[in-house]
This record gives sequence, C-alpha cells and structure tokens, in this order.
Amino acid sequence: MAKIHPCVPSSSSSCSTQRETYTIWMKSLVLNSNGYTVYNSNGEVVFRIDNYDSKCRSEVYLMDLRGNIVCTILRKKLLRSGLWDCYNDKDSCKPWFKVGKSLGFFTHDLVYDVLIGTNGAQSISSMNHRIEGSIHNFEFKIVDGEGQIMAVIQRKLSFSGVALGEDVLCVIIEPHVDHIFVMALVAILGLICHKM
Repeated sequence: MAKIHPCVPSSSSSCSTQRETYTIWMKSLVLNSNGYTVYNSNGEVVFRIDNYDSKCRSEVYLMDLRGNIVCTILRKKLLRSGLWDCYNDKDSCKPWFKVGKSLGFFTHDLVYDVLIGTNGAQSISSMNHRIEGSIHNFEFKIVDGEGQIMAVIQRKLSFSGVALGEDVLCVIIEPHVDHIFVMALVAILGLICHKM
C-alpha cells in the first residue's frame, strides 16, 4: 500500500514550469465512498474526491489534501448528451468552464468540447479545448484551441511495462497548464465512463 505523507501542495499556484506526472486511483480513501485520489510523483496525496452518496453523481467536489474544495462539478440533468459545469473556489456564480459532447462525431471514441469562461468578451478560439480518447482503454488527451497537447491520461504501467488495474491511471500535465483544471476534467471523464 502506498504511503501517504501529510504534506500540503503549494496553494500559491496550481501550475508548474515543468512537466508533472500524477497517479490517480479511481477510488476514494473513505470507506464506502466513491471518488478518486490523486498522488504526486513523491507518493503524496494532493487532490481527492469523496462522494458519499453513490446515486448522487451529478454534483461532486474536487478537494485538496485538507478537504478544501478547489472546484465544484455539476451535471446539467436536462440534457441527454451531457453537459457539465465546473465552478472554481473563487467564483461560484459563473462557471469556470463547461464540458459538452462534441456534435458530429459518431465513433466509439469520446470527443468532448471544453469552453472556458462564460462571457463573450474573450476570443472563442483561445477558450476552446477538446478532450479526445477511447472509452475502452481509458486513454485520453486534452488539447487546447491550437491543437497543442496539454495533458495525457492513460492506464498506469509498472516499471516492467505491465498495466496496473483499470482503476489506476497516469496523468502527464505539460508545463504552464493548470493542474486543478486537468484534475476536474479527469473527474468528469470518470463520471462519464462510470469509473467513480
């Protein structure tokens, strides 16, 4: 079992100037709870989701190690294709970003559009991101509006190259990308694919 260190990640910034690798265990550390636990490369817990009501997957909270909510994820119940709103801890009135099923793609792979911000003052092309990947392998990439890869989500491999359980993931985040943003998108993918 992995050792959990009582360290708290820096709250000054959720970005890094270097590529970061995280391990996500699609299980909650709380008994009889759904969620996920995020470990950094030192084996320290940095983010978590604990959902005590298995039937309530339409509202989840991404927390830091101490249980402080860093963002809230809400599912719009009226839309069949699925639309998710994510609110950060600084502004609970307007969504930080929205995630919705991309129209026009009829394959077995998932393609979701991510719209950052809700006001029309900013350029749409600078705000559009996309999540693309395979449901069956749970391998995804998050790309920005210019097609640059921001993060890659895939099953974690051991040092000898053996895939660990289906509920253990590796997330590689490129420099200058908001880690909370990526972890919220991974949580939405987990909810879409019924992994948590």
